[in-house]
Amino acid sequence: MLTVGVLLAVSILSGRKVKDARSFTTGGRAGSWMVCGAILGTLVGGQSTIGTAQLAFSFGLSAWWFTIGAALGALVLGLLYAGPLRRSGCSTLMEIVRQQYGRRAEMVGSILFLVGIFISITSQLLSSSAMIGSLFGTPSTMALCIGALLIAAMVLSGGIKSAGAGGIVKLVLLYVSSLAAGIAVWKIGHGLDGISESVTSLYETPQLAALNDITCAEDIHRRYGTFLARGPLKDLGGCLSLTLGVVCTQTYAQAIWSAATTRKARRGAVYCAALIPLIGAACTLVGMYMRGHYVTAAEAAALQEAGQSLPIGIAVLENSLQAFPTFILAHLPAWLGGIALGTLLINILGCGSGLVLGAATILTRDVYGNLATLLRRTPRLGQLAQTRLSIVLLLALGVVSAHFVRGSFINDLGFLSLGLRAAALLLPLSFALWLPGRFHPHAVTASMITGTLAMLVAGFAGLPADPMYYGLAASALVLLPRRKRK
Repeated sequence: MLTVGVLLAVSILSGRKVKDARSFTTGGRAGSWMVCGAILGTLVGGQSTIGTAQLAFSFGLSAWWFTIGAALGALVLGLLYAGPLRRSGCSTLMEIVRQQYGRRAEMVGSILFLVGIFISITSQLLSSSAMIGSLFGTPSTMALCIGALLIAAMVLSGGIKSAGAGGIVKLVLLYVSSLAAGIAVWKIGHGLDGISESVTSLYETPQLAALNDITCAEDIHRRYGTFLARGPLKDLGGCLSLTLGVVCTQTYAQAIWSAATTRKARRGAVYCAALIPLIGAACTLVGMYMRGHYVTAAEAAALQEAGQSLPIGIAVLENSLQAFPTFILAHLPAWLGGIALGTLLINILGCGSGLVLGAATILTRDVYGNLATLLRRTPRLGQLAQTRLSIVLLLALGVVSAHFVRGSFINDLGFLSLGLRAAALLLPLSFALWLPGRFHPHAVTASMITGTLAMLVAGFAGLPADPMYYGLAASALVLLPRRKRK
């Protein structure tokens, strides 16, 4: 509670400097660490911590790809895109698209882009409800509502200033918690070799091995001891989705625009890229350690049905999503565990607040603004009021959505969300920044729709490799043949 209070206090104090809509969304005077805090505070959320430990519980070292992809995305954003984005003179990614390809492309892109962001908002609400429910025993629906209210309090109080200043506080607390968890798991697990041995010992129980499709020691090593446990195309495709999705996300672009100078924007992104992998490494080790000492409730039930008892020293988790919080509760000192759990909770809330702010900005400037222009009407509400109203609407819809997809895997939602953003926007945005005037607006609009549909079809049809490959390929096949000759 103290940790949450500190972050909210920082958010409210920094929010007092907000005077107009532009300062609410893009700041304009942030230093390198403020930029780093804004990106880190929204990029490292429930998926990078709880989700990474969950994935490591099932697939070992390959879970690290999630945070590696996020770090690469921050690096690419800072080194390649920071300068062109700031020189564009725009305040949203879709505004860049409109300047090059017209309002129709902007409207289509905004709607498709919002779908991807909304999926991430839903996943953050699920993460927050899981944390609140675990800490306080709150029913899931009530926990969802509480999480939404806390996200609203953070973002409405100060916009990007809240994300930046609060992000610095979270940066310090997150590293204290991550290092504490990493040191603890390394010590009690006797290093990576000891953690690997515990996983191997667990699968000496034939029923558990059969439940997880493991038939020999080589299967265990291939699944937990390699970085490509799910196959090169799958794991590298997930990394690619993270990398390109970061580049194509409004929230992170806003952090770049909030910087005082382009140099500070680049430094902030590079700092973020350097810091993220350590968090992923700690969460990966925690997930692997928990696999060696815990089984899920479903696995325990299967053992009981087969007339087998749990192996000696093995405990039960309700599901693998609880791996990281349970480790903190069971293996850190009470005071440090309290700080770690509070940090994890506010980190999830901060990530959700950044995503909601980015989506609200698109709704206000790209959707509402274009509709008002097409209808030739002057909006009754000012832009700041529209942004805040959009935040409330997005969170309300997010609670409803999260209620109906409570059984989904958080990381699956994260990969889908970031991949959809990249499939719709990467090529049009990049060509608008570096090859202006080279592509027909109708082709750009068609490529956005085609890329998104191809990715969705590939995902739901279970085609081999990551759906991102299909989305990017379809987008390029539609767009590139329509390049103008100069």
